[in-house]
Amino acid sequence: MKKVKFIYNPYSGENAILEQLDKVIKIHQEAGYSIVPYRIERDVDVIEAFDDFRESNYYYVLIAGGDGTVDNVVNAMAKCGISVPIAILPVGTANDFGKFLGMPSDISKACKQILSSEVTTVDLGSINDKYFVNVASTGLFTDVSQKTDVNLKNTIGKLAYYLKGLEELPNFRKLSIKIHSDECHFEGNMYFMLVFNGQTAGSFKLATRADATDGMLDVIIFKAIPVIELIPLFLKVLKGEHLDSDNVIYFKTNNLFIECNEDIVTDIDGERGPDFPLNIKCIKGGLKILGVK
Repeated sequence: MKKVKFIYNPYSGENAILEQLDKVIKIHQEAGYSIVPYRIERDVDVIEAFDDFRESNYYYVLIAGGDGTVDNVVNAMAKCGISVPIAILPVGTANDFGKFLGMPSDISKACKQILSSEVTTVDLGSINDKYFVNVASTGLFTDVSQKTDVNLKNTIGKLAYYLKGLEELPNFRKLSIKIHSDECHFEGNMYFMLVFNGQTAGSFKLATRADATDGMLDVIIFKAIPVIELIPLFLKVLKGEHLDSDNVIYFKTNNLFIECNEDIVTDIDGERGPDFPLNIKCIKGGLKILGVK
């Protein structure tokens, strides 16, 4: 039997994966695969999941969790020099990257889609000494996921993000930033910016023109504008028309440098990102993956 390392996050989403473990194992065994599980623990580095990789030959790594879980596993694999394919069971709160790749939320369907697929590659983002699969962001509200209580997310799902975002409204302000790339130079005020490898953040489809195989990242900067203009801009976001707005800077690049002296943090796939300055690059075909439609 081919061996599969199965890394699952019991805290993701509404703990849904816990009731699906036998199903995951059964489907894989019937297809000739042996599952070796690893349960993610809070405050324990997921890199421990790969302690046996030198002694065992694994065909792929199966990840059950949200974007943050996938991000952590991909970074741990990079540290260990492991380049086997991954596959995603999207059981987190948002699951932006898994949905972008066409992974169904039904566990049985997802497993069968993975097992019937061929290994392919998608792009991978790098930010200083870390990697991201879906989006890197900074500015207002971008650390909402980091601040949202895990138990609250498990109880009310994505609504927890929105409620936490409302708490951050009193901190609404302009932010000064410098951005350099071959395609765009910007020095001015913004509210927030996102650098996408995928298309969605918090289930909002923002990078509508993104392609995870084109070797480019999609950069979206929401400029600091009068509050009265925010509602029309938000309506354009809902319609998918914001990328052509005068209040938004949008471009594709495979390399950009960001400087900022504001007291703000960065976020990569819902987890705390590195400090400024930021050097962000696209690694074309940097991630081997199964299950992509």
